[in-house]
Formats: sequence, structure tokens, C-alpha cells
Amino acid sequence: MKQVVGMVVSNKMQKSVVVAVDRLFYHKVYNRYIKRTSKFMAHDEHDACNIGDRVKLDPSRPLSKRKNWVVAEILKKARIYVPPSPPVATDNSGTSTQLPAS
Repeated sequence: MKQVVGMVVSNKMQKSVVVAVDRLFYHKVYNRYIKRTSKFMAHDEHDACNIGDRVKLDPSRPLSKRKNWVVAEILKKARIYVPPSPPVATDNSGTSTQLPAS
């Protein structure tokens, strides 16, 4: 087997991630390229992967029933959206009050 590149879709396990790997192949009857997705479980020793990260997987010996891959490197970290906190205003008495969200 060779190295594959995919996107992390789940990291809810300890030291394990699920990676979706896309591939394109040409269909002779439809005369079009078709995209297929395979999901692999991979070993993430340091729990460094998050959902949306682009990772490279190396094949390894079977680590469990479904884990035959190891995360070799994280190619691109996912941009995680953090919603802005509402502005805090202080009145004359020195206590802080939150402004109503509009």
C-alpha cells in the first residue's frame, strides 16, 4: 500500500481518528469521472488532529480490528471558527454590564 492524503472527519476516540480519502476514477460507460470516498481509521499517537485537518497516512501493521494506518503528518490545520464575545461596557459606578446583542 502507498501513502494516502485525506480529511479528518472524526476525532472522538482516544489516539484514533477517522480520515475520509477521496479518489477519482473514469467510468467507461458514463464517460465521466466519478468521485468515491473511503473512510479509514488511523492511529494518532499525540491526539494532535482535529476535524477538518488535512493529513497524510502511512500504512502500518494491524493495530486493531479496523486500524491499519498511522498519521504521518498534518499537512494543513483546520481553521476553527470562534464566535466573537459580546462587547462589555462599564457604567459610572464601575460595574460592568453586557450590552444587548443586536
